Amino acid sequence: MRVGVITFPGTLDDRDAQRAVRLAGHEPVALWHGEHDLHGVDALVLPGGFSYGDYLRCGAIAARSPIMTEVVDAAERGMPVLGICNGFQMLTEARLLPGGLVRNQTGVFVRRDQVLRVERTSTDWTNRFAEGQEIVIPLKNGEGRFVATPDEVARIEGEGLVVFRYVGDDPNGSVDAIAGLANAKGNVVGLMPHPEHAVELGFGPTTTRMKAGLDGLDIFKSALERIAA
Repeated sequence: MRVGVITFPGTLDDRDAQRAVRLAGHEPVALWHGEHDLHGVDALVLPGGFSYGDYLRCGAIAARSPIMTEVVDAAERGMPVLGICNGFQMLTEARLLPGGLVRNQTGVFVRRDQVLRVERTSTDWTNRFAEGQEIVIPLKNGEGRFVATPDEVARIEGEGLVVFRYVGDDPNGSVDAIAGLANAKGNVVGLMPHPEHAVELGFGPTTTRMKAGLDGLDIFKSALERIAA
């Protein structure tokens, strides 16, 4: 399978995302924000970073890049799309996911290994997990606090759109400890933690389950196995 990883001005983790796709057993395809061509890929990853220097709002300018026209069309046709950190912010700015991401409640940048609970497994990116499973994924952000209106939060919870929730201390003050969301179809998923940094034995967060930080790899494998099915 071919998975496109889009680079925007200010993207930091595109190479890491490409490596995660490769370690999941498939072919990463580098895509550029200024193109109107997805080069026939089967899935898309919008990686983390500081696109356009986070000017205006995080992800707001990138969400209006030329390639986002194709991303929105592909997402609406059912292509699996994963937004990580800045990519999650872009997906909310493009209205592919509800709500928005703002500065952390503490006002400081947070970097740590974060325990997440998997709330929804009926998405293209989480179908290898068990509902309620706890995983450890690195987190690094200054504007990762998920916000939405009360009515929107009620809809998100009522429709089961929450995919990941923070366990323990909420690192950024997100409403309902929301760390990741999906659309109703489950093909579009965004999360603030970085699964691409938990895909290699010995280089991800250390867990007590002797997996030494491979929890992120299943996120990349999930979508690819769904495509191949």
